Amino acid sequence: MTIAGIEPTPSAARPHLLGLDYSVLQQCMHCGLCLPTCPTYAATKMERHSPRGRIALARAIADGRLELTPAFGQEMYFCLGCLACMSACPAGVNYAEIFEHARAATELDQVIDTPFRRAVRWFTIKWLFMDLRRLLFLGRLLRLYQRLGLQSLLRGSGILKLLPARLRGLEAMTPTIAPKFSAELIAPVTPARGAKRYRVAMLTGCAQDLIFSEINRDTVEVLARNGCEVITPPRQSCCGSLHGHNGEWALAQQLARRHIDQFPPDQYDAIISNAGGCGSHLKHYSQLLADDPAYRERARQWDAKLKDIHEWLMAIGLQPVPAHTAPAQVVTYHESCHLCHGQKITRQPRELLRAIPNLQLVELPESNWCCGSAGIYNITQPEMANQLLERKMNHIRSTGATIVANGNSGCLLQLINGARQHGLSVRVAHPVTLLAEAYRRTGTLPEEKPQTGT
Repeated sequence: MTIAGIEPTPSAARPHLLGLDYSVLQQCMHCGLCLPTCPTYAATKMERHSPRGRIALARAIADGRLELTPAFGQEMYFCLGCLACMSACPAGVNYAEIFEHARAATELDQVIDTPFRRAVRWFTIKWLFMDLRRLLFLGRLLRLYQRLGLQSLLRGSGILKLLPARLRGLEAMTPTIAPKFSAELIAPVTPARGAKRYRVAMLTGCAQDLIFSEINRDTVEVLARNGCEVITPPRQSCCGSLHGHNGEWALAQQLARRHIDQFPPDQYDAIISNAGGCGSHLKHYSQLLADDPAYRERARQWDAKLKDIHEWLMAIGLQPVPAHTAPAQVVTYHESCHLCHGQKITRQPRELLRAIPNLQLVELPESNWCCGSAGIYNITQPEMANQLLERKMNHIRSTGATIVANGNSGCLLQLINGARQHGLSVRVAHPVTLLAEAYRRTGTLPEEKPQTGT
């Protein structure tokens, strides 16, 4: 099986459509049950923008009936990769595998490559996110820029109005950098509070570390409150999901090996992720390293030990939160696509929220419909992302909730920006942060210390 226009090479033969198990492509029955769940198809009603259409295109390329063209590459990047189709599919088609290999084949053949795109990908995917010391350095510069008031000065000056609308939109999405990063908030070893029941490792992430480091701190404290000794190395790496979802298969493999070396899975009862998108990728290192004899078995062990924080807390038995007199609040829950569709974790976050006294959970209409974040989709496909965000904000408004809970850093940032843009007065928070606050109110966790920048 060959793809027109690509010569098979030893490095390319396995990882992409050239060597993808053909049964994966054949498995689609073209029944169409995925169509109503696909955000891009729902918006356009065009077959090529559906999972079924994309699989048909990939199969035609694999059969040699179509060439791998720029149109195919652009279509694969128009896909959100939300995996809602996998939840709907009665045949169990592994769309995630097809999607990632199709993007990798697109990058291998450079069919949508331009000098500008190549430069941006090199700086971000191939350089910045391959060493988080670089990302943290950039974060410190951006934090200084924000703390000195330069960002507010620039926004108030009117200069931004001179920029093209695309650049103005990107500037408006600039996240607020956390006052301190995870290594400044979390000790390398956090002992269990009370009897030690488990020894776990904590993954602090990359964007999560820069923007939501307090969620990492809350996660560690909640784990300790629930009988876990928590190991949190101060210097960690990107999990590789950004690379795996954007066609850089070899770099994703490199980062997977780095993680397995840093966190030997046989040394922990669990390896904890608190970001739904990262966790979905992290749970598939065995697929990523299937052809690596040096890492194959350890990757299988890694997959078995990798646990989402909601999943782990519910599995070990959540320590109850004592009753308290805090005012009652209404919360709604937006599901991270890769947490619910990729990891199939839907019940546990709701159970966690219901375990918090004086917190009333109201179901969000279309709770598992993508918010438009989808990794970097809101940057690369802003028009479609904004349509999805507006749909999500309208549903949130309909609940009357004052808090929106979500378990993924990209979604959290998208919802924060969306609430500001749509004038919606809601707090956006991770479920574990809400749990940590409840523990603190009852004295079962230490009071949070005010953060000061460094």
